[in-house]
Amino acid sequence: MRCPYCGFGESKVVDSRSTEDNLSIRRRRECLNCNKRYTTYEKVEDLPILVEKKDSRREFFDKSKIINGLIKACEKRPVSRSQIEEIADEVEKKISNQMLTEVTSKYIGEVIMEKLKEVDDIAYVRFASVYRQFKDVNTFIEEITKLISTKQI
Repeated sequence: MRCPYCGFGESKVVDSRSTEDNLSIRRRRECLNCNKRYTTYEKVEDLPILVEKKDSRREFFDKSKIINGLIKACEKRPVSRSQIEEIADEVEKKISNQMLTEVTSKYIGEVIMEKLKEVDDIAYVRFASVYRQFKDVNTFIEEITKLISTKQI
């Protein structure tokens, strides 16, 4: 770490503490050449996650896409914005915790539906109908029948 005042390449750490969000460490450093103090922040480097789409294209993971899809599925349902964001956070966390750098959109959709099923049945069916591209009413009925049978257990 170069001193911002004199450009010297060596310093000593005087104080370290976590930031309020616990996502990085704040360090007070003292230059070994000019003895001036300055602050640096250290955080874990995020590896970008690639999503493989149904047509084999790849794009960067974007949590806002999950949030937008959930907002549409939860429209006029008793699901709060914070619940929607919590689901999106849980999906992102599940992918990150598995140390995956590439994931299929199918996997993401299944994880979203798993979480959404716990929150609101109607929103779940709405999301599933778009995600699974229900072709006709029979497919829709099959999904609802599966949902009902799992709720009765």
